Amino acid sequence: MTITLLTFAQAREFFGTSERTLTVPEGLTAAAVLDSVRAGWREALPGSRVAIDLEYADWDQPLRDGQTLAVIPPVSGG
Repeated sequence: MTITLLTFAQAREFFGTSERTLTVPEGLTAAAVLDSVRAGWREALPGSRVAIDLEYADWDQPLRDGQTLAVIPPVSGG
C-alpha cells in the first residue's frame, strides 16, 4: 500500500523531510510505519502525537492504502 508521511518541527528534522510517499505492507500500524522509516523515533520525539487523514489517532491504529500519516511533536508556546 502507499501512504503519505507528513512531519512537522522536530519530527521534520529527525526524519529529514516534511513529506514523503512510502510503500509499506498492508495493515501496518502508525508506529510500525515509523519504525520501518527510522529507528529511535520514540526516544527522539517523546510526547509526539499522530494524525491519520487529519484526525488524531492512536499509534496502534492500522493504516489503509492512500492514507496520510502525520507526526506532530509537542509544541511549546510563550
